[in-house]
Amino acid sequence: MWSLADQLGVVARSPAELVEALARDPRRTVIVLPDLHEAEVAELVLDLARVGHARLIVESRTGSGAHQRLAGSGCAELDLDLEQWRDQDRFEQWRASWAEEIAVNASSEPATDVELADPGAICRADPWQVTAAYEKGTDGEYGGLRTAWLKAGQALCRQQSPASRALILLSVLGDSADPRCSPALKKLATGTDWGVEWSRVRGDMTPPWPGPVSALATGRGPLEDSLLVAGAGSAVRTVQSADASARGRVSLPSDRAASLTASSDGTVLYLDEHGHLDVESAWAASSEGSGIAGLLDDGPTPAQRLADVLRGQKGTSIAYAEGDDLGTVVLGDRTGAVRSFGDITDSVSLHEGMVTALGALTHTSEDGATTVPLVYSGGQDGTVRAWSPGHEPMAGTLMQRSCPVVAMDAAWTASGPTAVVAWADGLVEWINCETGAQQTLRLGPPVRALAMDTRGRVFVGMDEALTCLVLRRQV
Repeated sequence: MWSLADQLGVVARSPAELVEALARDPRRTVIVLPDLHEAEVAELVLDLARVGHARLIVESRTGSGAHQRLAGSGCAELDLDLEQWRDQDRFEQWRASWAEEIAVNASSEPATDVELADPGAICRADPWQVTAAYEKGTDGEYGGLRTAWLKAGQALCRQQSPASRALILLSVLGDSADPRCSPALKKLATGTDWGVEWSRVRGDMTPPWPGPVSALATGRGPLEDSLLVAGAGSAVRTVQSADASARGRVSLPSDRAASLTASSDGTVLYLDEHGHLDVESAWAASSEGSGIAGLLDDGPTPAQRLADVLRGQKGTSIAYAEGDDLGTVVLGDRTGAVRSFGDITDSVSLHEGMVTALGALTHTSEDGATTVPLVYSGGQDGTVRAWSPGHEPMAGTLMQRSCPVVAMDAAWTASGPTAVVAWADGLVEWINCETGAQQTLRLGPPVRALAMDTRGRVFVGMDEALTCLVLRRQV
């Protein structure tokens, strides 16, 4: 199932998720499955066959569980045992070679059993053998490794080094796991490009897992060193960016936040799941002066002025760049357009189809006299574009792949202007926007949200985990 999901360019943790992902993609799809013999896999075939724009070609041996299940389902069948469907000479050649292969395999040594409670052993073993053993095993959780492996299995079963597998397991290993597992995995993952600074997984208690993630943003101003986390409920939680320990929460007056960002005074701007923009100023710093000046200044606060500018706006994604006055808020929409508000008002069409993610940062001139917002936009069309409001967008694309962007963020780090992008097939990419240098990573579960701070830390929000990653080797 994971191998098929990889080939289709989607992330799926179960057969139901694979069917759902295929149903959402309107492209006509032909899937060829050779050597299908297990009846359980045949059930997946039948589920996939119900997707109207998918066609499946399946090979199964006569008498196998898969053949018996599919033969009674009404599927069209081409029986290659019948002479009119085969070249007899070539068939005899194939049968002879097949018998020879069986003899060779029968004489070879059986696969060595893997110690499933040993972190190093499972990272070095054949990942498909480990997966099969965990799926069939009834001897418990093996110190928490079984749960972690099955959460991230699609990424773990890719061709990669044992160190990379150890890093992936670390990102989804809960604090209820055997305390010896995490140090062993950290030691094995020492040579990887990425490192896991911390990870909070469903069920964690110290500190507690903040819940499923639908949107993330790094805090500014009074929310400095905090991470804003939106999830399934109508609330935004703040956690310490150092370890995800709880700091506070604010209930939203509308549905859950689908995209959010924070301005320089701590005001939180968010889009609900229907695309309506709202402003939450519970964390905003007061701009009032002290003494008589404070009493005489009864004008609107920056948060109120920003709310007035944005009143009634809708979008699919939102980002914010600090500026000389209000800063610049950018909104993407379903038509592929990106609009800016605040210090600079502008709009441009950047994508064919919906804007799915935005990141924004501020470029300050060498003398510090002027600031320019830089916007990075990801779309359903599989492109990442760059634009500075008030100017023409960058010619061409910053990044392009054959699957949609699902999340992104941008920040000014020690490496310069930097963006991080998550794609629908589970790939996370870090890119230096000046040099084009990139680093990639796959964690296994679907990525729902991303955030990046000026230290270069990358925060990855998923359904059952919130993980903080650091790039060990800046490029």
